[in-house]
This record gives sequence, structure tokens and C-alpha cells, in this order.
Amino acid sequence: MIRNLLLSVATLALAAVPVPAATRILYVGTYTGGESKGIYGFELDVKTGKLEPLGLLAATENPSFLALNPAGTHLYAVNEMEAGTVSAYEITDEGRGLRALNTQSAQGSAPCHLSVDATGKNVLFANYGSGNVGVIRIAADGSLGERTTLVQHEGSSVDASRQKAPHAHSINLDPANMVAVAADLGADKVFAYAFDASKGTLVPAKEPFVKLAPGSGPRHVAFHPSGEFIYVINEMLSTVSAFRYDAVTGGMTEIATVSTLPAGFSGGNSTAEVFVHPSGKFLYGSNRGHDSIAVFALDPESGAPRLVQHSPSGGKTPRNFALDPTGEFLLTANQTSGDIQVYRINPLNGKISSTAREAKVDQPVSIVFAPVGE
Repeated sequence: MIRNLLLSVATLALAAVPVPAATRILYVGTYTGGESKGIYGFELDVKTGKLEPLGLLAATENPSFLALNPAGTHLYAVNEMEAGTVSAYEITDEGRGLRALNTQSAQGSAPCHLSVDATGKNVLFANYGSGNVGVIRIAADGSLGERTTLVQHEGSSVDASRQKAPHAHSINLDPANMVAVAADLGADKVFAYAFDASKGTLVPAKEPFVKLAPGSGPRHVAFHPSGEFIYVINEMLSTVSAFRYDAVTGGMTEIATVSTLPAGFSGGNSTAEVFVHPSGKFLYGSNRGHDSIAVFALDPESGAPRLVQHSPSGGKTPRNFALDPTGEFLLTANQTSGDIQVYRINPLNGKISSTAREAKVDQPVSIVFAPVGE
């Protein structure tokens, strides 16, 4: 009798475990100077790696970076223009549709990055052209409300052609949702701001910035799931810098800086995107020029990255790539060749291998996955 009872409990427990869906929905932001018209959707078959096009989901100008709210009910995009804007969409049709809600000014030029905080009540954005970052409140219906903060960066660095002035390139929140970090390519700094989710405000953290090596050009950042480490990909020097992170002060102490390129490579290159695997074991960065994904193993104690692979991106100019929520797939967005390539991730060593599956879309520059359903 006891054995039967235990079996019944075990059966119920197994029945309650969420089962990942057989497909993953993803959204692709593009530059719209050519054939692309805005934000496109695809459905990824997790058995075969095939991408099924869902078509144009939202016509909008230069949606060069996308972000989802934590619930996966709304999508937000920067419109990278001289008079930049941020746009809001409700996700419909079980993830296969977008309904435009509204657009707000980004209060700057060439917005290139945005993120949504863990409460789902704030959109944080970075303006590359004007070198500032800000916050827009999210209304109860998911639309964009008032702008609550705008912070102007200051600084310059050694490259006269690209670093005469600040160029905010990204803004991300730490896992505690307490500090926002903004990589600034022009200033060679990563700024840290104490973030108040209830008010939508940013003020300099106790340790307000960390300076990178001259000419680095910090672009994007990725937090380790533990919150102990942060990784900065440096566009101009083709490096990744690893830092130990202090969530109380926003302080970053450098651990190591490593090249994203193979030894002996002499061509032109710039890096773009960086992600930590959901397991916390691996780090990925994209090379534009070498046209590859650099794969690193992360030391569990020190957080230091160790190169394990350079994989071709499958196309030209991998502006962006994305890991699906389960960490099983990596998809590259090759801007110049106009394609998305599908790779599987080896869970033992982090290496990626091509599925020989691809989809065509003109000038893809951002990929985000919808949360995995049950």
C-alpha cells in the first residue's frame, strides 16, 4: 500500500513538471533600408532545427534591437534613427502575432539597445549617437508611458574617428534588478547606476564606472547567472573582459581580458554580441570580419574564460545571435548575407555545431526568443 502511494505521488510530481514546447517562437529585428520592413517572426522546430517563417509581424523603421517583458506578453523595440524612438507591441495569437501599441521618443539619436527590468514596469534604453541612457515607464496595458530618467554620459578616448564623444551602446540590469550597467564605446567605460524599479530612476552607483583599456570600445555585457561575474565584449579591440561583480556597490574588478580571434588572424574585425549560457558554464561572442562565434569555457571559481572553439557564423557579419531559453540552440543573425543560421549547443563542452538549417531575412540585427511554454 505504501509503495502504491509513493508511486502515485511520484506520478503526480512528474505530471506537474513543465514540458518544453516542441517549437520555439522567435522575433527578428532588422534594418529597413533594403527589403526588410520591420520585425519578423519564426518558429523553430526543436527536433529538426527547421525555421518556419511567420512573416512580417510589425512594419516599423529600423527596429535594430528587441526586448521582451518577463511575462513574454509584450515586445519592445528601439527604432534606430536620428530622432530615435522606442516602440511597444502586444504579443498575440499565441506568440505568432504583434499588435502595435504606441511609440515614444528616446530623447536622443540612434538608439541601439534596450532592456526590460524584472518587474516588467520599465524599459531602459541606450542612445548611441547622443551618448545617453534613460528609462520609460510601462503602463498596465504594456504601452509606453512617461520617461522618468535621462542621463547624459561624459568622456572620450584614444580613437579620434570613433571616440571623440560618448556613445552608449547598451544598458542591462543585474540579476538582482538593483543596478543597471551601460557600456559606452566612446568613453571606454562601463557605467553603473543604482536602479529604483518603483520610480524608474537611475543614479550613479557607489562605484559609478569601470574603465577599459584605451581603444577597447565596450559594446555589450552579459551577467553570469550567479550574479558574481560580468562579461564585456569590446567591439574595437576584439576582446572580452571578465570582471568580478559587486551587487552592492556596482563595482567591477577585472579578472582577465582575452581575444575573441584566433592567433595569427590579421584581417579587419569588430565584435558585436555576448551571452552566457543558462548553465553558467560557457560564454559566446560574435566576430564581424572573421565571421565567427567564439566559444569559451568559464572557470567555475574564478569566472575566467578559456577559448574552446571558433565556429563559422554561417554567413557574413554576425551582428547578433541568441541562445534559446533552454540553452540547446544558438542562432546567428548575419546582417550582410541576410540569413539566420541554426546551431546546436553541446551541453558538455559548450561547442556549437551547425544543423544545416537557415532562414532568409534581409539585414537581421537582433533576435529574441519568447519564453518556453509548458
